[in-house]
Amino acid sequence: MAIEKFIDARERDLGGFKVRRILPAPGRRMVGPFIFFDHIGPADFPPGRGIDVRPHPHIALATVTYLYSGSFLHRDSLGTVMEIHPGDVNWMTAGRGIAHSERTPPLLRERGAHMHGIQSWVALPDGHEEIEPAFAHHPAATLPHLQVDGCDLRVIAGEAYGRRSPVEVLWPTLYVDASMPAGATLELPADYTERAIYVSEGALDVDGEVLATARLAILPLDVTVTLRAVHNSRVMLLGGEPFPTPRHIWWNFVSSSRERIEQAKQDWARGRFAPVVDETEFTPLPDD
Repeated sequence: MAIEKFIDARERDLGGFKVRRILPAPGRRMVGPFIFFDHIGPADFPPGRGIDVRPHPHIALATVTYLYSGSFLHRDSLGTVMEIHPGDVNWMTAGRGIAHSERTPPLLRERGAHMHGIQSWVALPDGHEEIEPAFAHHPAATLPHLQVDGCDLRVIAGEAYGRRSPVEVLWPTLYVDASMPAGATLELPADYTERAIYVSEGALDVDGEVLATARLAILPLDVTVTLRAVHNSRVMLLGGEPFPTPRHIWWNFVSSSRERIEQAKQDWARGRFAPVVDETEFTPLPDD
């Protein structure tokens, strides 16, 4: 069987805009290091409107922002202010604790915006959960770009198809943006123990099984899978090696320790996280 499990996106309202959440899902918390996966949009905002994700905290993970269209203005408690554009990678390592916000930049908000992209989190591996927080921005031009059987591939993080991304990862990781014209085929080799395919646009035939937009397919072990684009399609290939230690997730916190998550909750509620630069708003701790 070419597909081990399907996961359908679940709609979530993040306050003024909706996302389609894939991970974590019932019966499947992680794929490789990926523990969270949101499909943003596609959404059109009229002039004067935009996305406002107020300051909020993270621990023991890295947030990965990758846009197909539109832009975000990222601010964090390290003092970083960075605008991300389509094809760039913002990789924010939370480690022992960081807070950040993401908003539509003022110029884009003024004229209106079309937003579409993926926000994912990778859990930090054992021994690295409490590292110093950090932020790295990688412009689109720095990512490996290659053509494979008529498909346009960008290696966002990790290694794939013989190319390695400059994004620093702490665990074997597969993360590729694939644009596939209708009728094109692409083989996904069994280079990693855990692999998945997410269709952002279009539809795929995966060895005879149809994978539609906003669906993720978990692939079986040790099998090279052939993808065929039914329509012009945009696909994310993701995965890596499984963690030896389970991860817990609550709100924006990830950890191998439930006690550490409880501590993070108290730290945020009591204002112990450093403030986000140029921000005065605050996202309160949610009810359990």
